[in-house]
Parts: sequence; structure tokens; C-alpha cells
Amino acid sequence: MKKSLGSFPSVYPMPVLMVAAYDEGGKVNVMNAAWGMICAEDKIALFIDEDHKTTQNILKTKAFTVSIADREHIDVADFFGIATGNKMTDKFERTGYHAVKSEVVNAPIIDEFPLVMECELAEVIDTENMYAIVGKIVDTKAEESILDEKDKVEVEKLDALIFDQFKHGYYVTGEKAGKAWNAGKDLMKG
Repeated sequence: MKKSLGSFPSVYPMPVLMVAAYDEGGKVNVMNAAWGMICAEDKIALFIDEDHKTTQNILKTKAFTVSIADREHIDVADFFGIATGNKMTDKFERTGYHAVKSEVVNAPIIDEFPLVMECELAEVIDTENMYAIVGKIVDTKAEESILDEKDKVEVEKLDALIFDQFKHGYYVTGEKAGKAWNAGKDLMKG
């Protein structure tokens, strides 16, 4: 029997995304965003509030990067979620992390995170029920250490963080449970 938990956002897993953008002076700002997802083959949607420093930077520069946080960098990934660039002007500098300018969009790539999508601002959705930044993914870069021999990301090596909305924990991905477009094929037989 199921027990009622009330109205609660119960999606699991949720990604731990590092969203980075420059401000008008070229200063790096990064935020941790769990409420984001691929919304088309070449698009990502970030459901982030308009008042975030990173959101304001994206609106000004029309570009951003989205990195996948990993276990090795959990401390800084969490810090990017609890510190606000609106109040902490040296937020990025405190981490000691390094950023390089993307060659394809006007946004920083954070060196320490192993996988990054470089995005142009495609659309802002602002309705009564939603505020979202939609980015067109121009390029994706990955450290060679997480790639297989065919240059495909190996999830086991990525060691990506996932967010637990229920108890506010971080977990990692990696164990393969089955093959997509294959696990249910026997049910297709008439």
C-alpha cells in the first residue's frame, strides 16, 4: 500500500549540472542546477530562477556551458549550489578551479569537470508556471579519460553525480542495469 507524501517533486535521479557563464566584465560565475534536462537532440532546458547571477549573465551574454559534476569534484559542485554569486563576488576564485574560454560560444569551460556542453541561448520561457533557459548545444567536449575506443562516454568512468530530492543526498551513476531499446523487446512479439 502506498502512503501519501503530499505534493512533492519526486523525480529521481536528477542531474547535478554546473552551469557557467561570464558576466558583462568577463568574470566567471558557476551555479549548481539539478532542475535541468535535455529537451531535444541539440537542446538543453534549465529550470532556474531569473534572479540567479548565472541566469542574469546568460541573458546578457547569450551563451553558457553545462558540465556534468562528478564524484571527484563533489565539494566544489556542492559549494556552487550553496554560495550565491549575487552575494559572494569571489565565488569562483575561492575554489581554485580553472576556466578557459570556449572556442565556439562566449562562455567559460571549467577545466576540472570531465564533460561539458557549450550552448548558445536559444529561448527563454517565462510563463505563470515555468521559467526556463533553453540552450542550443553547439559542441560537447569530454576528457579522453572517460571515453571508450569509439569516443563514446563511458558512464562508469564519468562517475556522474545525481541529486536525491528526497533527502538531499548526492549519489553516483555507473551500474548498467540493461540495454535501452532491447530490455523490453520480447514484449513486442505478438
